[in-house]
Amino acid sequence: MDLMSILGVIIANGFILLGILLSGKITTFIDIPSIAIVLGGTAGAILLSSKGKNVKVIFKLVTLVFKENKSNDVEIISNLVEWATRARKEGLLALEDTVQSIPDPFVKKGMMMIIDGSEPETIKTILSLKIKGIVERHKNNRSILDTGAALAPAFGMIGTLIGLVNMLKQLSDPSTIGPQMAVALITTFYGSLLANVVFMPMSKKLKAKTAEEVYQKEMIIEGLLSIQSGENPNALKEKMLSFLDEKAASQVGEASGNREE
Repeated sequence: MDLMSILGVIIANGFILLGILLSGKITTFIDIPSIAIVLGGTAGAILLSSKGKNVKVIFKLVTLVFKENKSNDVEIISNLVEWATRARKEGLLALEDTVQSIPDPFVKKGMMMIIDGSEPETIKTILSLKIKGIVERHKNNRSILDTGAALAPAFGMIGTLIGLVNMLKQLSDPSTIGPQMAVALITTFYGSLLANVVFMPMSKKLKAKTAEEVYQKEMIIEGLLSIQSGENPNALKEKMLSFLDEKAASQVGEASGNREE
């Protein structure tokens, strides 16, 4: 689990709830018609503006926000160095039995192309196109959250306008103005809460995860091309370390040392 995402949800909602409790009662901020307008309106607008296949993955997107990335840069680089060493000693065809045990489809595809003798430019082009496809798919799926972030405050304002209309109808009774105004403003609160605590942060988190995945795959491409060209494993390792920060780079060194032992 991604602890930062869980902690973020707890802190954001916790302090909002604390602010409400310190200044009043939680029941003051509960209004069923307002909830119906914001949630129902936003959900309907999302369905109207999105493709069916994107809507189906919305629960998967929520899961991904709270899921820690399994890919490990240290392990990937250590594997690339090991494969480069074996290829230098035994030739590229010696890696054929290794391919079947590679769990990552992206790495597996690259290794298969290397063993098949594909040109470096062909390998780079095909793998780069795969990265582009990943980015576009993630962007399309993430658009549901972006739509929700844009429309939730709008439906909150619609609910407020509805509440103001109802309030203006009862201006003859000044005692109802305060309570009616409070109810009218609650829908704006719901819309802002939904956009800024749910949709927008989730979208940004998924965007960051996509950028991290793309960066990692670009590193993998460089490593695979180095293996194909017969580059010295130590040179490959130094090239891969340039993609990492100092802490992660030191972990690669330790991992390589342990494998040699």
